[in-house]
Amino acid sequence: MNKQIDRLKSLLFEEVDKLAPEIFKLNDYLADHPELGGEEHNSVKEIVTVLAGHGLEIEKPYAELPTAFKTRIKGRGDKKIALLVEYDALPGIGHACGHNVSGSISLLAGLAFSKIIEAVGGSLDIIGTPDEEINGGKIHMSEKGVFKDYNLAIMIHLYHKNRPNTQLLALEGLEFVYSGKASHAAAAPWDGKNALNGLQLMFHGLDMLRQHVKPDVRIHGIIANGGEACNIIPEKAVGHFYIRANEKKYLDKVKGYVLDCAKGTALATQTEVAINQLCPPFFDLKQNKAAEEMMANCFKELGITLDEDEGAFGSSDIGTTSYQCPTLHPTLALTREDVSLHTREFAALVKGEPAHNAILRGAKVLCLACLEVFKREGIAEKIHNDFLNS
Repeated sequence: MNKQIDRLKSLLFEEVDKLAPEIFKLNDYLADHPELGGEEHNSVKEIVTVLAGHGLEIEKPYAELPTAFKTRIKGRGDKKIALLVEYDALPGIGHACGHNVSGSISLLAGLAFSKIIEAVGGSLDIIGTPDEEINGGKIHMSEKGVFKDYNLAIMIHLYHKNRPNTQLLALEGLEFVYSGKASHAAAAPWDGKNALNGLQLMFHGLDMLRQHVKPDVRIHGIIANGGEACNIIPEKAVGHFYIRANEKKYLDKVKGYVLDCAKGTALATQTEVAINQLCPPFFDLKQNKAAEEMMANCFKELGITLDEDEGAFGSSDIGTTSYQCPTLHPTLALTREDVSLHTREFAALVKGEPAHNAILRGAKVLCLACLEVFKREGIAEKIHNDFLNS
């Protein structure tokens, strides 16, 4: 068995090296033409063109999402793996989360498998999962049952550290709309009720709340609408907030505190507040020890040094996926410098040599991981048992 796996690794790595230039070109196109979540029409067109050029049939749109897609690379055997492809960008700073590189890694690994799938056995689906940053496309897809039957769903996220899996924070996105009464700010301010005061007081209330919640909690927001003009008492003010915590159960408790804060500040400023859902809830990532150990070994086999776990990585819609099937979300260093995600500095690294090197390494990591699940005796069963018991 070991000799067979070694032979398949060699074949896969040959295909990765051969296909890489085409994927590098695609990656750099995506970097130069960023599109926001749900609007990734040109990105998907370019990706699908590459897949179709290798004889793959693509289902698009998929799961009722216009910019989602799926292609199945079917071989013999019952095991199924989903390689997830992201390609949405951020407002104003492009691919500062590296989704173009991450997506390119999955595409390169999937295409390599498409060339030898009959020798491997099993089926590999390449699934385009749009809109991670805003509305969480994987959440919608999970609600449709897309991920239920997989032995593993996997993608690699870019970062400045190498980790075999990540810890994700559960997230709630909420909108708070304060309503007051407009009046002339100089001539008759006493006739008005200042909606912006209510929202400002909420910010102060949340700052005080932070002292009394667990260290993993994150609460952050912006003023989306603060009024129309300086000489008008604002009759409407809108705040957008994210609340995060390690576990969904504790997040729900903190959410209750935040709602109380909003209601209290409205009462204090004689305004009213309406509370709306800003985005679907994001779940924490269900951990899988067997899958994580397998992934750690894949990194080490390729000579990639693993970094210490530094706690939560933020939030992602892939957390919801992990409640439907075993799921891995490892990180790969795009740079070894301490360059944070969602910065212009990180966005500058997502094309050219740094990105190309990461795509090559990442695709080979994914190839090894998928091969382990498909061919190594007992691995898929251990991963499944951990999924059931976690």
